[in-house]
Amino acid sequence: MKKKILLLPFLAFLLFGSCTNDDSSDKYADYIVARPLVMSKTEFANSVDIIAPRPIEESGKVYTYKDYIFVNDKYQGIHVIDNRNPQQPVKIGFINIPGNVDISVKDDYLFADSLADLVVIDISDIDNIALVNRLENVLQGGMVFPFEANIIEDMEYDYENEIIVGWTTTTERRLISEAEKQGWGFFTNDMLAMESANGGTTGQGGSLARFKIVEDYLYAVDSHNINVFNISDMDNPQALEDVYAGFDIETIFYNGSYLFLGSMRGMYIYDITDPAAPSKVSEFEHGTACDPVVVDGDYAYVTLRGGNWCGATESGLFIVDISDITNPELAVQYPMDEPYGLGIREEKLFVCDGSSGLKVYDKTDINDLKELNHFEDIVTFDVIPLENHLIMVGDGILYQYEYLDGGIKLISQIGLN
Repeated sequence: MKKKILLLPFLAFLLFGSCTNDDSSDKYADYIVARPLVMSKTEFANSVDIIAPRPIEESGKVYTYKDYIFVNDKYQGIHVIDNRNPQQPVKIGFINIPGNVDISVKDDYLFADSLADLVVIDISDIDNIALVNRLENVLQGGMVFPFEANIIEDMEYDYENEIIVGWTTTTERRLISEAEKQGWGFFTNDMLAMESANGGTTGQGGSLARFKIVEDYLYAVDSHNINVFNISDMDNPQALEDVYAGFDIETIFYNGSYLFLGSMRGMYIYDITDPAAPSKVSEFEHGTACDPVVVDGDYAYVTLRGGNWCGATESGLFIVDISDITNPELAVQYPMDEPYGLGIREEKLFVCDGSSGLKVYDKTDINDLKELNHFEDIVTFDVIPLENHLIMVGDGILYQYEYLDGGIKLISQIGLN
């Protein structure tokens, strides 16, 4: 028998309920229903491969390495784009990695999460990739859950021989009385993401990363821990002791000798002077909201997104003074609509404000941000400020912009569907 789990039905009624006529307004509501994507365990263990380009199903995060752009297709794998000419990017392939959310690359080795497994792939020849290693069950946050869903509908499958690698979601109208009878549950979001920092030839990811490479170490955050790996031998990464970091950890950013962890409750700062054993320095609490963080100089920039499962009702940009790393303090905050990723390039601050578009500010004076550009009528998710131009991913579209003295200008866009 199929099982149904209702997530926060009261909130679902408030957020998603809508009436179609007077007779049904108190009987029905719209719910986001999630169903699992199932794969045999044998197929999962042998699934990494590169195939021809295919349409994207759900845009995830973006990553750049050398002349390539990689765009995650949530739970499916990675779209590969040849970006030698940013004005005319070309889709060249798709790396199939079931259960994948993000990647990171160093010296032609691509590290990717595949549920609880860490896979290492040689991409020195992008047309003939080779799986170098698969470390099984080393990522604490291996199972992914559809946080946007109100109801999880668990289809029957063979638990012994099959595995859930992702989810599909649809909006469906259900009887409120039937939904409430199912009860409700709460799941921890353990999706992992990747991004790289110093040491070797590495790529660059956006602000929504959960992985950071710092020289010979890979730091992967799940909802509670920093998972630490020694990758000095990239063919054979070694899992070290995890570091408990708190609750609802979402992102990780590296600056100097510190890791900045963004969580639903605040920002945590960890010292990695001893790279094998991160130690907590301080934290900044901001309530309950989704938040990535980036750092520039004496300030950390944090976007808070409310009005959803994150818990908060208001959204905004928080700028935190970290000149005293042991005592971060809020300097100023600005209202936003539904911000996701953000990035910094010199004095320009880029904020992906969801369906409100891409916003570009001059941050010379943090107490008086000057808006330089506002690209409306597009959905924005995450952004990477490269040295020569800007890359942004939205809803199935990859955008690229050139820097101008007074803002930025679109130079290309490519649909991924």
